Amino acid sequence: MSRQGGHLALAWMSLQLLLWHESVTIEVPQDPKILADLRQPPTITKQSVKDYIVDPRDNIIIECEAKGNPVPTFSWRRNGKFFNIGKDLRVTMQKRSGTLEIEFRNGGRPEDYEGEYQCFAGNDYGMAMSNKILLRVSKAPLWPKEVLEPVVVTEGSSLVLSCNPPPGLPPPVTFWISSLMMPIRQDKRVSMGLNGDLYFSNVMAQDAQNDYSCSARFLFTHTIQQKNPFTLKVLTNDPYNDTSYNDSDPYGGRKVAESMPTFLSPLGSESSKMVLRDEQLLLECIAAGLPTPAIKWFKKGGDLPGHKVKFEMYNKTMKIINVSEEDAGEYVCMANNHLGSIRHSIFVQVRAAPYWLDKPTNLVLAPEENGRLVCRANGNPKPTIQWLVNSIPIDSSLPDPSRQLMGDTIIFRSVQMGSSAVYQCNASNQHGYLLANAFVSVIDMRPRMLGLKNQLIKVIENNRTFLDCPFFGSPIPELRWFKNGQGSGLDGGQYRVYVNGTLEIKRAKAMDEGTYTCVASSILGMAENQVRLEVKEPSRIVLAPEHQSAVRGSTARFNCKVKFDPSLPVTVTWTKDDKPIHLGRRLRKDDETLTIANINEADEGTYVCTVKTEIDQDSASARLTVLDRPDPPMDLELSDPAARSVRLTWIPGNDHRSPVTEFLVQFEEDRWEPGRWQDLATYPGDLTSVILQLAPFVNYQFRVIAINAVGQSVASVPSPKYQTSSAAPDVIPRGLRGWGSEKDNMEITWEPLLDLEKNGPNLHYSVWWRRKDSDGEWNNVTTTGTKHVVHNTETYVPYEIKIQARNDLGAGPESNLVIGYSGEDKPTSAPTDLHISKVDSTKGNIHWKPVNQDSVRGEFKEYRLYYWRKASHVPGLVFSKENKTKGFYTTMAQPSAILSDLVPFSHYQMFMVVANNHYEGPPSNSVEFSTKEGVPDAPSFFRIKRRGFDSIHLEWGKPTEPNGLLIGYRLKYQAANGSREGRPHLETFLPNVTEFTLRLPDRSTRYNFYLSALTTVGAGEVIIEESPFFTNEAYIDQVDIATQGWFIGLMCAIALIILILLIVCFIKRSRGGKYPVRDKKDLPLDSVDHKDPDGSFDYHSDEDNKPLQGSQTSLEGNVKESDDSLVDYGEGGDGQFNEDGSFIGQYTVKKDKDETEGNESSEATSPVNALYSLA
Repeated sequence: MSRQGGHLALAWMSLQLLLWHESVTIEVPQDPKILADLRQPPTITKQSVKDYIVDPRDNIIIECEAKGNPVPTFSWRRNGKFFNIGKDLRVTMQKRSGTLEIEFRNGGRPEDYEGEYQCFAGNDYGMAMSNKILLRVSKAPLWPKEVLEPVVVTEGSSLVLSCNPPPGLPPPVTFWISSLMMPIRQDKRVSMGLNGDLYFSNVMAQDAQNDYSCSARFLFTHTIQQKNPFTLKVLTNDPYNDTSYNDSDPYGGRKVAESMPTFLSPLGSESSKMVLRDEQLLLECIAAGLPTPAIKWFKKGGDLPGHKVKFEMYNKTMKIINVSEEDAGEYVCMANNHLGSIRHSIFVQVRAAPYWLDKPTNLVLAPEENGRLVCRANGNPKPTIQWLVNSIPIDSSLPDPSRQLMGDTIIFRSVQMGSSAVYQCNASNQHGYLLANAFVSVIDMRPRMLGLKNQLIKVIENNRTFLDCPFFGSPIPELRWFKNGQGSGLDGGQYRVYVNGTLEIKRAKAMDEGTYTCVASSILGMAENQVRLEVKEPSRIVLAPEHQSAVRGSTARFNCKVKFDPSLPVTVTWTKDDKPIHLGRRLRKDDETLTIANINEADEGTYVCTVKTEIDQDSASARLTVLDRPDPPMDLELSDPAARSVRLTWIPGNDHRSPVTEFLVQFEEDRWEPGRWQDLATYPGDLTSVILQLAPFVNYQFRVIAINAVGQSVASVPSPKYQTSSAAPDVIPRGLRGWGSEKDNMEITWEPLLDLEKNGPNLHYSVWWRRKDSDGEWNNVTTTGTKHVVHNTETYVPYEIKIQARNDLGAGPESNLVIGYSGEDKPTSAPTDLHISKVDSTKGNIHWKPVNQDSVRGEFKEYRLYYWRKASHVPGLVFSKENKTKGFYTTMAQPSAILSDLVPFSHYQMFMVVANNHYEGPPSNSVEFSTKEGVPDAPSFFRIKRRGFDSIHLEWGKPTEPNGLLIGYRLKYQAANGSREGRPHLETFLPNVTEFTLRLPDRSTRYNFYLSALTTVGAGEVIIEESPFFTNEAYIDQVDIATQGWFIGLMCAIALIILILLIVCFIKRSRGGKYPVRDKKDLPLDSVDHKDPDGSFDYHSDEDNKPLQGSQTSLEGNVKESDDSLVDYGEGGDGQFNEDGSFIGQYTVKKDKDETEGNESSEATSPVNALYSLA
């Protein structure tokens, strides 16, 4: 029955949790104004560690700090009882803090204050509590006095030297040293265990010494205490000698009994170990045996956790960090040597002090809201959960109807203003405890805006935009956004409102500009703020700089064309390798370009152009690589010498970022052309060692030049000299030939060998010759020159010739046979029967009978025709009678040829000779002939002149060669409109006409003119001209302007206008100017002349300032003319003149006083007045 009731109660609690609605916890912003007005329970912010060990030489400080509003007050409990701080003069509490300070300057023992402390911080809204702080004083006890007997052990046996350090707080760190303060050497055989003992797997004779001392270092007091030293004596079967020890035979040849492995620690075949979660596990296995056993570890039923395991002390210690539950199990260590192996199992249990699964956090609620505190922890064994409220167990506290405890959860429903408190959750088991403070604060506050008022936000178009509106209130206000004060709240579509009040615009457009208002409202009131949004065009680089390579000394230019919003101030900056660029004469920047003049290696780097506004930026980079000629090669060395070769090796210089494409090897020799460097050979740029092919009998010196795309390096430092040995010539002299300079000789010539082809001293040449096809003996001569003349030869006879170079070391190769000829003589015969046929205007066919080839008396070269223009059939034509020649090479039995390039309508004479290389033979018969009439040459000149606005004048000259009887000229012209031409017009002229004037229907039209001369045969070569482009200004070319009709008419019109103006002036001068008779007719004449202030006479009356009749009125009204004038009495008066004497008077006639006054005059009908009005 009770079990069924428990099930019902559990089901009822589960139903309540399902139906219960939890409010969103209010997050209090860290705004100083909000925090100043907000009342909150205390929160512990700082406290000392649970296990607190202090140095007895220092004052004791136990920390405890808390925050809250009002400022909390502090109290302490010691060993579970109230700690009255005021009664202990050594104990003080810091101001506005609960931190205790215990001083011992005036005496006292720190040990008297050991115990368990707990701090409490409280205000009107609750009480928070710290952990229980176990205060202990560090201790470094002395080592107990003891007398240690010498330890005697047989060589090869195991040994343990115990340390047993005094218990300290915290435990000391132990180590073993000798009397010389040197650490005891540890290795696979000798090592210190986790308990501080020194283990010998087997003892050797050299281990015997009397100063094995265990030392303990106490961390807090920074002191080291030493145990009395052990004296170790080792018994051996044979005497021990230090010199007999070596690593391969540590026992020096002595026989020591070997033993199987046994465990020194831990003992037995199995043991157990308990470790807490998140701590480190240390397992140890130390074995005895001879030879020294090796230790191996493995986990039964699984693998070792490789990422967390570490082996130390020569595999004797296994360490696992951050132990978790899966690290529990059976671990086996195995010790083995060649005699056998043993195992030891260690059963590891993992326990856990409590650790948080769900730590309670502060809860801020508004009145009538719901909430909950959850405290979940785990451990091994599972911890128990205890709730406290204001440091009092919840079961013993005052009941609260809004609070319900359900296991590890406290549920709050419809909280009220008085429900604020601090709740503590304590989770504990046998391995430790956890304590957490979490307050429940019930507050009410009107909505408040936390951000800046009326912010202006500038954003980039198409960017995701956030408009912040931080606010606070309790209960949590509802926030809505409006644009331009109109419409419903913004949410959905491209808008999204976050719970913290931020409005997101997914892609800002120009239409999104405006004023946005955020309104936070709750039952307690309303608050609002405004944000003005401006959407700007993005700043971007539309023409970015590009990577480039430039030669040192040249100019590099980087483009950086930017586009940005014109309403934003913008800066364009350049950096090099992330450092600002200092502009100057070499580095110049304009709106779109960075120019670097006379670049050098320091200019190499990455250049970044950055365009930046207050809200965005863009950047682009480019790399400048500075190229230069390579540095010269270095360290030239010669090796592998041979008769005609040597190896040259060098080290390349810096290529300055332009790879070396080839190396040029040059040489200098000191025998024939000392000081002159000559090219020897070129090699690919990836070679640095080459074999040079050399000539004999040369004293060489080498240098190397590196070549890249920029140019050549400076030549390297020359190599050491290298002399090649002599040898016989191996080159045949070039250019061997035989020819006659006279009719009875033959000159044999050849080119000398080059200096580098001589191969040895005393170079000379052996020359052989003989009559061709004679089978006779060779004639020969030896000479050092390059020519030999053979005399008394027959005329033009062939000879066979050969040559050979020699020096002191022998003869070179013989040349091939060359055919040479002796000298030529004058031909003895002339061509016969020379005649011409088929003659036209410019050519004709010539014929002749050839000569016998023997009569040529030399190499036949050509038949040479001499011809000249003897007369022209054009009367009075002046021409040149220059002799001309033309050669014809032919061996035909009946030769013929075409004689061309003759002048038409002319009379010619000609004759022919035969010629060899040096002489001509006698002339043939002379022949005369005439060419026919042809078409004329082009006119000698053709000029176009402009004579007026509506005509063009053309002039031309007669052809230089009429080529016949000239019968006239033909002119074709047509309007030109770009590439299109209009309808052609044709004009013909007699031969004595050389000019023509063309009337233009449209003076803006341009024409093309084609002119040619005519004979009876036809039109000759056409000469083409284009009319010039004429502007609106008159263009007159070498024409007397006084003879032009338009100019005469213009001058007549100007003269007529001047005559009319003179007549008008005369009439004005003969008419008097009017003056006010009515005001001045009774006044006597003033005999004194009136002068201007500058001393000049004033001939003007006061009325002279009045406007002329017919002029515009003044601002004050119309000015009427005088009623009287001297004109009415027939009197004349002085006229009114300007300073230059020109007449400016005005003539009027008296009007009938009964007529209406006006501007019209009775003189308007007068011809003179008409002329005046025109003037």
